[in-house]
Amino acid sequence: MNKAVYFFCMDETIDPVASKVFNVIESNNRVSEAHIKIDGFPVLELNNSNCFQFVRLHDVLSHNYIKYLPLLNKYFNDFHVSGIVNWHEGINAPDRILTVHSTGDIPSGYFSKSNPRYFKNLICTLEQNRIKYGLDSFRVMTEATHWSGIPYKQSPELITKYNVPIYDIEIGSTIESWNNERAIKILSETLFEVFKENMQLKNLLCVGGIHFEESYSNSILEKENGISIGHILANQWIVENYAGENGSEKLNKCIESIVGGINGIIYHDNLKGEYKQRNRSRIRPRDLWN
Repeated sequence: MNKAVYFFCMDETIDPVASKVFNVIESNNRVSEAHIKIDGFPVLELNNSNCFQFVRLHDVLSHNYIKYLPLLNKYFNDFHVSGIVNWHEGINAPDRILTVHSTGDIPSGYFSKSNPRYFKNLICTLEQNRIKYGLDSFRVMTEATHWSGIPYKQSPELITKYNVPIYDIEIGSTIESWNNERAIKILSETLFEVFKENMQLKNLLCVGGIHFEESYSNSILEKENGISIGHILANQWIVENYAGENGSEKLNKCIESIVGGINGIIYHDNLKGEYKQRNRSRIRPRDLWN
């Protein structure tokens, strides 16, 4: 049986999205208690052909990772995938988006496990549900790999201490979007489809490009092309952090964190040639078209 666990910060003064998604899940599904309590909340679960558990927290998981990490390894270390449901915002952030990103601190070179199959299932189901519910004003986009624990003084070394792939699944990037009922419903239903497809995939590592790079989003959203992504290393963090031998070591660690390995590295056109050449000379992924 496949097992997924999702985390929700229930304090709306911190997270304006997660509790809304959780409430829709609880109202629309026959969930039961899993005999675990975290932050005083019973963990809820739903078992069909797969197992899904829903964990309510007082804080965003990654914002207080040092507190929650022992609980992750105690209760959820044998799960196949995990997700943090939350909101997206930021300077110049696109609005009316549904987005997913893998976890990693690119400058320091610490990466969580990433399973491209689950990533593709989440992204493609968000898009299918967006169309299904007629949310035409929204877009589904991939977001560059990052970790929101960094601004909250969490050590990036902690990222590798939980060995289950973990994704942030978000609605952004303004109050109007965070309160959009259809967006909330779409995200809540998508969580149950993380194991939906089991097709053979070509796994890519994407290097370069902007934080929300449409070319990467468009590639993974083409459901039938069999392409998915392990991590996306945005150009803003590659420059100055991935030069020389040290940069190649970080890139190798990134590749090692991708479940099933990679079939190729995609370099964005705006990435400086020196970075492309250094990494080509050191990285030997399998031929993309084998």
